[in-house]
Amino acid sequence: MSWVKEVVKNIVARYNTSDPFELASLKKIEVVELNLHDEIKGFYKYDKRNRFIVLNSNLESFHQKFVCAHELGHAELHSRLNTPFLRASTLYSSSRVEVEANTFAVELLIPDNIITKDYQSTIFEAAAEYGVPREVVHLKNF
Repeated sequence: MSWVKEVVKNIVARYNTSDPFELASLKKIEVVELNLHDEIKGFYKYDKRNRFIVLNSNLESFHQKFVCAHELGHAELHSRLNTPFLRASTLYSSSRVEVEANTFAVELLIPDNIITKDYQSTIFEAAAEYGVPREVVHLKNF
């Protein structure tokens, strides 16, 4: 999915940030935190040209960052498609739109330059450092 990586590179270059909360704000996507059921991590909603990312307020901040990045992926890649709730099982989904949103989040949160000859961590340690779940780290395209 190199095309998703290109979308991410263009957004990061244009806005000079890879922070999903900052990008959402710059792109006029309202991020809302709600007290959702434990199984529901968040979702993306498009309604009459208004875009919303809803996050579970019970999540720890590093989890919220990944969920925000995932939902931002939906906003960018599937902008008029309302997405179902992101659940833990969504990380294993084979649905095209969910895999694309996970890929977007992974590419946004894990910088390409983490793999160097001096870098002693594994990709899994690096993913943990950037708040990316192990279940989706394989989507990173170096």
